[in-house]
Amino acid sequence: MKPSIYLASNSPRRRELLRQIGVHFDVLLFRSGARADADVDETAHADEPAHDYVQRVALAKAEGGMRRVHWRHLPPRPVLAADTTIELDGRIIGKPVDAADAARILQQLSGRSHQVLTAVALSDGERTAHCLNVNTVDFRALDPDDIRRYIATGEPMDKAGAYGIQGRAAMFIESIHGSYTGIMGLPLYETAALLTRFGLRP
Repeated sequence: MKPSIYLASNSPRRRELLRQIGVHFDVLLFRSGARADADVDETAHADEPAHDYVQRVALAKAEGGMRRVHWRHLPPRPVLAADTTIELDGRIIGKPVDAADAARILQQLSGRSHQVLTAVALSDGERTAHCLNVNTVDFRALDPDDIRRYIATGEPMDKAGAYGIQGRAAMFIESIHGSYTGIMGLPLYETAALLTRFGLRP
């Protein structure tokens, strides 16, 4: 039988990647949105390193999702969660709040290298495990027209770092060092290893 889990994420990219490796899942949504839930605080703490931040959020999403499975009396299954963030010059760069913020972020990434960090967590109510995937992405220099045209597509608005590697921003990327699926938001090597540890081998 295929592994069956809950996915504590509304990301279409994560859904696509799980289907790619044959994992059956139901999406477990937070009723009020993750940022409004006290047990899934996505606000970075003062001076919190990006590595710590992204793992903390992924763990909170998985454990918070499992609590919701119990509260809603859903059939018991493990909960998978993930979180992705960008690190540049030691700073955490999340999703843009508006078009102006997206332009500011893309200007910062222009002609430079940055890290994309994705943490994955899995909880079955008795145990929780997690892993971290770290990648380096090299951007070519972007001119103002590149940025303006890209923002006009609407693609940057729901993505950490204001870009999606699987979309039009691929033409900005000179090279990557690491996992393409990790940069998309769900590193499949690490995800499959976590599922296997829980007896859910894809």
